[in-house]
Amino acid sequence: MSYFALKAILSGLIIALISEIARRSPGFAALVASLPLVSILGMIWLWRDTGDTARIASHAEATFWYVLPSMPMFLVMPWLIRSGLGFWPSLGLGCVLTILLYALLIWLAPRFNLPL
Repeated sequence: MSYFALKAILSGLIIALISEIARRSPGFAALVASLPLVSILGMIWLWRDTGDTARIASHAEATFWYVLPSMPMFLVMPWLIRSGLGFWPSLGLGCVLTILLYALLIWLAPRFNLPL
């Protein structure tokens, strides 16, 4: 259980650090948040837990494809906020858009032999 707690604490600290950086510099925090830190940590934990290189390669490749549908949210949400919609509705619509795009990706993936 202590290994799980270590993973959770380290992962949580990264999120907390990004939110603190954002209070001082939203642009720099965006840069840090855009780094694939969660993916890198996930691969490190997966490697430590399994040592399975094929699984890590599959994970990294699938992560690439799953990142793509999440990208439009980062353009739609600021546009909605600047249009006067407000934070929570903009966040909600951004999440709905992302979910729909994930569903589209999952539907399209087998048709294009994408490794998800």
